[in-house]
Amino acid sequence: MFPANSAGELTNRVRNEARRLGFPLVGIAPAVASAGFEQFREWLAAGYAGEMHYLADRAAAYEHPEHVLAGARSVVMLALPYRTVEPTAPQAGEGRVSRYAWGDDYHDVIRDRLHQLADYLRAAQPGASARGVVDTAPLLEREFAQLAGLGWIGKNTLLLNRQWGSWFFLAALITDAELSYDPPHGTDHCGTCRACLDACPTDAFVAPYVLDARRCISYLTIELRGPIPADLREPLGDWVFGCDVCQDVCPWNHKVPTVHEPAFTPHTQSNPLDLNGLFELSDDQFRARFRHSPLWRAKRRGVLRNAAIVLGNSGYEGAIPALIRGLADSEPLVRGAAAWGLGRFRSHDAARRSLEQRLLVEPDDGVCAEIAAALG
Repeated sequence: MFPANSAGELTNRVRNEARRLGFPLVGIAPAVASAGFEQFREWLAAGYAGEMHYLADRAAAYEHPEHVLAGARSVVMLALPYRTVEPTAPQAGEGRVSRYAWGDDYHDVIRDRLHQLADYLRAAQPGASARGVVDTAPLLEREFAQLAGLGWIGKNTLLLNRQWGSWFFLAALITDAELSYDPPHGTDHCGTCRACLDACPTDAFVAPYVLDARRCISYLTIELRGPIPADLREPLGDWVFGCDVCQDVCPWNHKVPTVHEPAFTPHTQSNPLDLNGLFELSDDQFRARFRHSPLWRAKRRGVLRNAAIVLGNSGYEGAIPALIRGLADSEPLVRGAAAWGLGRFRSHDAARRSLEQRLLVEPDDGVCAEIAAALG
């Protein structure tokens, strides 16, 4: 490959290569101090990040891309759509999984393509440095995506694009090479719409554009490591991993085209997810099934905690045997959630008897309190 002769030529080459790699949305922004940094710090100070301490631990690094790559001059923002098929309504004993988690782990899929794009840029601009980012480095991706012209930040705090809605993953390639920049997206197309704010089952939006993650179903089922607060368990409904409610109701998402992306097509029993069988999986079996899936982030104990709550919400008596197995699980987190789930069936003899028997031998005080509450 011949080196690029100008910033404009290099930009066009990188843009075309990104599209060849499967990113239909490509925008380029200057590596400047983030306009949303102060708002981010205020959000952290309000406690809205919950237990996501990794955000506060490196908060200062989010101010400028140079903390991700020394000498950064340009940020190539990329979007990879993941809307493949429509959700299948859960039947008795099943739970909903957020669309993004139906297939392979998007980090692995996107990271491989970013490596290819970085190699391409370095070949076209010898001596240049580049680093790919997939929501694991301190970069305010949505702000830079807006600065790069890809869309606007909606009232549900997600980036929205007129063609692709919000059904896409964001990624970035940060480089010290000089590129030509796209004009920022300057219009908010949400207008007076409140669909996402009004539809949230847990009232997680304290105001338009402000999310209290501590009440968000995605946070509760993925990021939270301890028990889910009692008042938020019933609003969880049938969401066992993540939540798409604020995206499903968004008018900009109603006509988004589907994509044929094999990595994101649903794995067997992920759309929806069978819950009863999860309680029969050992740690090794769970790892073998979900290691390369987004569900692995919540680990076995987190997914089973969520499954127990969803089964409790279901009213499906066929879930009682699985919940009884959960009540004897090695993880206190799972036992406590199973106790709550069984409490929803406490008029059923088997459910009540199992709770009473477990209370006699349960060593964990927190689980004992859950059992006592479940017994009424």
